[in-house]
Amino acid sequence: MTAESAVTAAFARGAADDRAALIGYLPAGFPDRDTAIKAALAMAEAGADIIEVGLPYSDPLMDGPVIADAVYRSLKNGTRVADVFDMVAAIADAGTAALIMTYWNPVDAYGVDAFSRDLANAGGSGLITPDLTPEEAGEWLETSDKYGLDRVFLVAPSSTPRRIGEITSVSRGFVYAVSLMGITGARESVSASAAGLVERTRGYTTLPVAVGLGVSNGVQAREVAAFADGVIVGSAFVRRVGDAPDSVSAVAGARDLAAGLAAGVRRS
Repeated sequence: MTAESAVTAAFARGAADDRAALIGYLPAGFPDRDTAIKAALAMAEAGADIIEVGLPYSDPLMDGPVIADAVYRSLKNGTRVADVFDMVAAIADAGTAALIMTYWNPVDAYGVDAFSRDLANAGGSGLITPDLTPEEAGEWLETSDKYGLDRVFLVAPSSTPRRIGEITSVSRGFVYAVSLMGITGARESVSASAAGLVERTRGYTTLPVAVGLGVSNGVQAREVAAFADGVIVGSAFVRRVGDAPDSVSAVAGARDLAAGLAAGVRRS
């Protein structure tokens, strides 16, 4: 394993600057391959510390309508796993930490060792696996150690103390705290359960805890940054890119949103 991953370094920089890390999500291949890469790079240039690259999957159980539609459009475009690795490589080559957000079936079908190897070769930092439980993660734990990759598991408001302990014990990079029970999507307000979940999770780990599901603007980002180490934004970026009339506007929209969120995660 490497001494410090790009994800760990990103959180450290945020803490040194008295701000939460900003984590932005976009699916590979949406609205097309090149625009997705350009938009992700623009997000990073405007202040996103970490980019989650979504691996399109035909049965996105956790995703709300905005992301589900984007994933469907990406699959219709013919996006493949190789395109996901290409997007990761472009982000990593530009100096920003890149994680893949994926359901487990595509990784299993590709081959866990081969996927881990190719992700590491692309410069990726690791995986966020929303539907993988620690009990079923044995091969991933082994290959992530082998290739020095971070493994981000999720805790939820319904997680028991024992379950939080189990999840955090196998996590690396950070812990993803789902702010509410339900599917992804930007919301008018941040769930009241989010702060309590972060506090409970910190009782079991020294890893950074980042909050996702629901954040859509700088005001909400500031609210979450007051109690979390990272702020995760997905649907708002996807909507901004998807609603744009052309590629240039999509990239500009992603950059503008990232800039506003980056200002919001500053605590000073």
